[in-house]
Amino acid sequence: MTAARQPARPSPPLLRLRLAPRGGVPRSIDGAWWPRSYDLPAELPRLLAGLPRAWGNIACVTVNGATWAAVPGRMLVSNQVVRLRRTLTASAAHTIVLLAPGQGRWDLLVVPPETTEDAAEPLMAAAAGDQG
Repeated sequence: MTAARQPARPSPPLLRLRLAPRGGVPRSIDGAWWPRSYDLPAELPRLLAGLPRAWGNIACVTVNGATWAAVPGRMLVSNQVVRLRRTLTASAAHTIVLLAPGQGRWDLLVVPPETTEDAAEPLMAAAAGDQG
């Protein structure tokens, strides 16, 4: 008798995130995130799961309301409620702001999902402060 093998589940796509090193110098951008779509309920859990533990629990996220598709008022991510805010500020068109009470605020450049890898790489490197 031969046992039928279950097809392997596809592994989740890698998180495309590059963070600037923490240092004493304040930065206006703390890194870059290259989501696969503008579907925030699908993309945000992967982003939050990939952040450093030192950032704490992200309780509030602000995104550009004109860029992202549907943005609910709040979302349950890893058994934690995350408040979602929309802004229409021109200066925030390509950023996402993450807030963790008592830990800090992090602003990430959002590389548009449709960006090619060749174009995304230098954007992410610059946002993370990579030299070279």
